[in-house]
Amino acid sequence: MKSENKLIGAGILTAITASLCCITPVLALIAGTSGIASTFSWIKPFIPYLIGLTVLVLVFAWCQKLKPLKEIDCECEKDEKPKFMQSKKFLGIVTVFSVVMLAFPYYSGIFYSNIEKQIIIVDKSDIKTTEFKISGMTCASCEVHVNHEVNKLNGVVNSKVSYENGNAIIAFDKTKTNEVEIEKAINLTGYKVINKK
Repeated sequence: MKSENKLIGAGILTAITASLCCITPVLALIAGTSGIASTFSWIKPFIPYLIGLTVLVLVFAWCQKLKPLKEIDCECEKDEKPKFMQSKKFLGIVTVFSVVMLAFPYYSGIFYSNIEKQIIIVDKSDIKTTEFKISGMTCASCEVHVNHEVNKLNGVVNSKVSYENGNAIIAFDKTKTNEVEIEKAINLTGYKVINKK
């Protein structure tokens, strides 16, 4: 039974670790400490292995739980009902929790408030578009976090952030904000602007 508990614990730990780099930006936003958002970006290369390990551990735990017990002829008392931590119900809860954690990058955007802005452009010649190269972004959650912070600035007309390309393309009214303010907003998220064009 102790080995089952270790398996369940390992499944939870690997699922949380696999989604840690995507959970951190949301936790940072909620806590109001945006600067720690990229803390776990180093985990990114290990995510496929962690996901695989989580799946293997949970499959093995389910196989152990579902395999029939060997009948032994003895005059001992029948085993009592298993404790909750050793039940199929608990393993089911752990499995659902693990799936929710592994899928976190796909639904993390719901945790960011929608910033509705009414943009009034007086002169189109005041609109400037700049590409900011950003390091540390690892998933869609990182994109949403950077996009959310940049759009708080007055004068940002449009922003397109891509973790795959490692950039943010920002169109802004240069009479209301500038590249320095935008770079500062991006850097406050914990991701760093490494170049701008």
